[in-house]
Amino acid sequence: MNADVAVENTSAIALWNDPTAPVSARVDALIDAMTPEEKTAQLYGVWVGASDEGGEVAPHQHEMEEPVDLDTLLPTGLGQLTRPFGTVPVDPALGALSLARTQARIAATNRFGIPALAHDECLAGFAAWGATAYPVPLSWGAAFDPTLVRAMAEAIGRDMRSVGVHQGLAPVLDVVRDARWGRVEETIGEDPYLVGTIGTAYVQGLESAGIVATLKHFAGYSASRAGRNLAPTSMGPRERADVLLPPFEMAIREGGARSVMNAYTDTDGIPSAADEALLTGLLRDTWGFDGTVVADYFAIAFLKTLHGVAGDWADAGGTALRAGIDVELPNVKTYGAPLTEAVADGRVPEALVDRAVRRVLTQKVALGLLDPDWNPLPAALDAADEDDPSALRGRIDLDGPANRALARTLAEQAIVLLSNDGTLPLDRPRRIALIGPNADEPAAVLGCYSFPQHIGVRHPDTPLGIELPTLRETLAAEFPDAEITYARGTGVDDGDLSGLAEATRLAREADVALVVLGDRAGLFGRGTSGEGCDVATLALPGAQQQLLDGLLDVDTPVVTVLLAGRPYALGRAVGESAAIVQSFFPGEEGTRAIAGVLAGRVNPSGRLPVSVPHGPGSQPGTYLGAPLAHASQVSTIDPTPAFAFGHGLSYTRFEWTDLTVETQETPTDGEFALSLTVRNTGERSGTEVVQLYLHDPVASVVQPVQRLIGYTRLELEPMEARRLRITIPADLASFTGRDGRRIVEPGELELRLSASSADPRLTARVTLTGAERHVDHTRRLHARILQEPTT
Repeated sequence: MNADVAVENTSAIALWNDPTAPVSARVDALIDAMTPEEKTAQLYGVWVGASDEGGEVAPHQHEMEEPVDLDTLLPTGLGQLTRPFGTVPVDPALGALSLARTQARIAATNRFGIPALAHDECLAGFAAWGATAYPVPLSWGAAFDPTLVRAMAEAIGRDMRSVGVHQGLAPVLDVVRDARWGRVEETIGEDPYLVGTIGTAYVQGLESAGIVATLKHFAGYSASRAGRNLAPTSMGPRERADVLLPPFEMAIREGGARSVMNAYTDTDGIPSAADEALLTGLLRDTWGFDGTVVADYFAIAFLKTLHGVAGDWADAGGTALRAGIDVELPNVKTYGAPLTEAVADGRVPEALVDRAVRRVLTQKVALGLLDPDWNPLPAALDAADEDDPSALRGRIDLDGPANRALARTLAEQAIVLLSNDGTLPLDRPRRIALIGPNADEPAAVLGCYSFPQHIGVRHPDTPLGIELPTLRETLAAEFPDAEITYARGTGVDDGDLSGLAEATRLAREADVALVVLGDRAGLFGRGTSGEGCDVATLALPGAQQQLLDGLLDVDTPVVTVLLAGRPYALGRAVGESAAIVQSFFPGEEGTRAIAGVLAGRVNPSGRLPVSVPHGPGSQPGTYLGAPLAHASQVSTIDPTPAFAFGHGLSYTRFEWTDLTVETQETPTDGEFALSLTVRNTGERSGTEVVQLYLHDPVASVVQPVQRLIGYTRLELEPMEARRLRITIPADLASFTGRDGRRIVEPGELELRLSASSADPRLTARVTLTGAERHVDHTRRLHARILQEPTT
């Protein structure tokens, strides 16, 4: 396969192909040589599907777009290939060959030999047929383990690079503001510090594998009104600055993310895709981001069709380009002929096109796509593979043992034990009644953006490509001596209770009843959780609460197990269930992890990344609220959760003692120092998650009652203790003041060392002294927490 292209008017290597020349010089030379049409061609993608026979990709016929003619488009070049693996089921090796052949054609067809940048989804694993389905991001948050999340992301990135993909559309850094929103499963949690640290770890892992990480959705998508997908966003500038923006800021500054995707929503009448102050003023001019901004799918066209701020396609394209969107995805609509014509007639300055294409080409140069030795074949293939594509089938394994081990470890760490009266772990039960719509459903562990749920459901005759054992199967393996009886009871959302009588009969005859409830992930109404699957209340879907209540009326202990994409109100189960085990779509190894927790083989260590509501109608609500957002005597609505953010139980016990505050006072540019001891006083090893919250009792603007500013996982053997030494910079007390600038104010603070947001164990009262201080995006973002062994 030869992708070399003759360059006109030179016998030597062109400057843009010279890897020894500065990147900026290579890009400038290329832009100077390009026509307006060739420049705009680098600013859009084409949605394609790889061939399962190894031939070239085929354009995807999406219902929102007209068919694309590659023969017409390719002579001027092409910016991106959209989701070659995430569109139809394709064997990974044959898909890699298909992509490579297409890349060779793209490079050979345009004058400069520029290939496209290929992107795919990787929200909970590479969204390709046969690739590992990891736990969803809400489970990453539940694990409170950035190191493990980084390792997972690095593995995902290696798999993507192995088949020729360059860019991944993840992570989602939206902070949950209303759990009724269908995309809660895609988020990391309701706290910006947790979202920022876990999301940044994911970015670091993906980028270390050579994949361009794309932060989404910038900014405000999760704060849409009433939890409705793509609804207007209601928030003030301080909420945006202090809650929604910090995760993006951290992931750019510390993660090195090279791409950002805009949000669909508008804030106070300004769509994110048209918000120059956000996409250029803040992102680039203030934060110094120098990567590419890509449009969420169809977002530029939506400026005309949904937002009504553009009169035609050229107006939509010019508005987005001026705001700072560099690449139109998934297909060409506004950045093609309409934009070229608008530049030609003076409606859009050519300088805006040059600005965007410079960013795109800089990224392609950095990826080595313009180097003389660039080869469209990925490392997993070689030239001989082109001769016999059929021999490639099965060559590339995207779900190997190392991947599955990571998936299982993360699933185990993410399971949250909400309550337990001592029934768990199960002690050699003789007869188990297994009941519920998710007890024997393979896909119950998968989120909306997993390949089987996102794409596979449209190809029912194609095998899943990965092993998805049901909880019924893994329990049989975990409890080989127990008799396990099974009843579905009801469906996830069908409302059918005809199976209730059988379910209660089995429960009466058993030593313990396991009722397995929750969600079915899907897109746009095809599920109870996922994109476009918003809910009016946080009641369990369908007739699941009635099934649960019916089982609670039986004398047999009932253990409630949830496989869900959001938290749900559980009614009587909060006080009457023998135990409650919460998991958030834990991925392909999830049922083995749950079985391990039920049996005691796994000691649960997950903590809630979102609050579990007491009632179904108290939304929107998160722990991160000002005093007026909490329970009061002047409202009949009590938003106090049944289980608070950060909550999670263990099969062992921990004692927190000996708090020492080494620094009681510090100036507004200083730091506090304190230490404490945590000991495992139980009889088995376990993990405690120490959470550090800040409470600011008096401030110049209203503050949350408390907010998370640090955390650490402590793995301790029985009777083992660690001394934690914590240094807290005053910068962590900063917030956005009345004039819109971030400040650190003098005054008294409380530093709460807690097992959850509702369970403070030790409190340090400290004081900031001196003058009010202004800080910016260069401020310190983390407390330093050191673990020292002790006797």
